Amino acid sequence: MKVIVEADGGSRGNPGPAGYGAVVFDAQTHAVLAERAASVGITTNNVAEYNGLIAGLTAAAELGATEVAVRMDSKLVVEQMSGRWQIKHPAMQPLAQQARTLAAKFGSITYEWIPRELNKHADRLANEAMDGKQQEEKPVTTPQRWTGVKGTPTRMLLLRHGQTPLSVERRYSGRGEPALTPLGEKQAAAVAARLASIVDASTPIVSSPLGRTRQTAQAVADAVGGKVEIHEGLIECDFGAWEGLTFTEASQRDPELHRRWIGDTSVPAPGGESFDEVHRRVREARDELIAAHGGSTVVLVSHVTPIKSLLRMGLDAGPSLLFRLHLDLASLSIVEFYPDGNASVRLVNDTSHDPGERG
Repeated sequence: MKVIVEADGGSRGNPGPAGYGAVVFDAQTHAVLAERAASVGITTNNVAEYNGLIAGLTAAAELGATEVAVRMDSKLVVEQMSGRWQIKHPAMQPLAQQARTLAAKFGSITYEWIPRELNKHADRLANEAMDGKQQEEKPVTTPQRWTGVKGTPTRMLLLRHGQTPLSVERRYSGRGEPALTPLGEKQAAAVAARLASIVDASTPIVSSPLGRTRQTAQAVADAVGGKVEIHEGLIECDFGAWEGLTFTEASQRDPELHRRWIGDTSVPAPGGESFDEVHRRVREARDELIAAHGGSTVVLVSHVTPIKSLLRMGLDAGPSLLFRLHLDLASLSIVEFYPDGNASVRLVNDTSHDPGERG
């Protein structure tokens, strides 16, 4: 995903009461993806500007950006981060190093100086911070501004497992234990590398108990130095007697039941679960995870049906979403659940890290 980061900082008095602002735009649509602003105490313009850059890069990493174009009206920061000017001031050296560490996590990053009139969005946020309208450093996303949601959300990074032999053949794969194919292992490694730019060893990594999700989750844990937790509630739908069958085979085996099943989420597969039962189970799992990790970021490695159920909760959508939403193997989606009951879906079915052919 390619984004544009615009950042600014200022100080009333230089040095004086200082603050920064940063905004992340989608590079194609120019839609606002995230905003950040905060006061940084008594300091200089340049220190505030570096803090703005760091906040913008942090927000871009959390969004899963792979390509970043930084635009700032600070000639000093742009030239120093581009490597053309030396960094002599002791107060800026650690800030520049922090920014470089963040920048190294992206596939590519560029820095461009722009005139102040083209940096109005970040400048406004910085001035709000200096005026005391932003009291703490935290994301201020567009949904928070126009929906009035309150509190710090629990951010769930929803990862589907990599390819298995059953997924290659388009067979129902519920409670069985097919291992990842070689391509599935590559997919897991690719998305793990992607997540390593977003999360760290302290981030909970929670997996379905099935082997294909545990393999995928372990790839993420190895990449970030974390540990995998297991939650039974994230297991795939039980397809019962249809396990291992194709759509055609299942419809031929039980034509009337299969016809009802694909149109009514309350109808279970023979000897298995209904999608409504899965939805209730996943909702309980979500509530338990929020109780355990509320207000933080959590990686959830699961399957098509549980992930669709979580996105459905985030969108407050009806059951038809289960039949209309497509999720690729090793795809990444993001949903945030707020303590006031609101939610925001931030990303769906992102496969920009894909190493090759899917199946």
